[in-house]
Amino acid sequence: MRAALIRELGSGPELGEVDEPRGDDVVEVLAAPINPVDLGVASGAYVAGHPPLPYVPGCEAVGRTADGRTVWVFGGGFGLSRDGGMAVRATVGDAVAVEVPDGADPALAAGLGIAGLAGWLPFTWRAPLAGGERVLVLGATGSVGLVAVQAAKLLGAARVVAAGRDPERLAKAVTLGADAIVRIGEHDDLAAAFRDAAGGDGPDYVFDALWGEPVAAAVQAAAPGARVVNLGQSAGATAELASGAVRGKNLTILGHFAFGVPHNVFAEHYPRLVRHALAGEIRLDVERVALSDIADAWRRQVAGEAAKLVLVP
Repeated sequence: MRAALIRELGSGPELGEVDEPRGDDVVEVLAAPINPVDLGVASGAYVAGHPPLPYVPGCEAVGRTADGRTVWVFGGGFGLSRDGGMAVRATVGDAVAVEVPDGADPALAAGLGIAGLAGWLPFTWRAPLAGGERVLVLGATGSVGLVAVQAAKLLGAARVVAAGRDPERLAKAVTLGADAIVRIGEHDDLAAAFRDAAGGDGPDYVFDALWGEPVAAAVQAAAPGARVVNLGQSAGATAELASGAVRGKNLTILGHFAFGVPHNVFAEHYPRLVRHALAGEIRLDVERVALSDIADAWRRQVAGEAAKLVLVP
């Protein structure tokens, strides 16, 4: 069976042949995205380790079951401690398998898994929006951040500020609903830029996919009682947060980790998110890539490709 194979940590995958999976929980893979976590596992840097080498990467997939259902597969060691989804077929095992709503394109449905839910669940589950908030999205130029911009508007935010470094992607955030943008790297006082863009006394909800210097500035800019939800560290693994700002404003800082989300939450929110996409209320740029082109697609992901790359066997 054709599959992507990681033969050595620190090296990208190559197309190869593996034994057919066995059992009554095998799915025919229809689409499998390439995610940053897949790169981390393959590099050997992921905190939970990696499957025995050689292994099939891919921490999620959309596949067709033996009885004809289309499901999104994630968790249960899929792509983390055992073979994952970048193959013609895969084993569900202990992973969650959530049915994909009828009419959804498999590649889009796959892209809305890890990436889509990362932009959705902070607002609907981890620290739900009540409506009327001024939301600052740090890292709004990536796939996760662009979903977050749309999700915040859809869920009733009064104002959404998109912050990131790529001017073209910031312009895209505006077309998707952002009320204002802040280009990180061009302001002497980033906190003031965040506060001015949010209006009022600053953002009262910070969606943070960056950490590092941007979240430190966001804490300084935040309104009293603001909530900060962190789900990434692409701007740095550490951040210097002013204790006076955290304490004086009674800020709440929460972490969000996809692999810590209960299965029942996925079962509720994944179909909901996909239905919003089917209705045209959430958009995600997806590029379909043949499994045979895995090596090139992997290199593009490492380089920071803007579109969501999804392998189609």
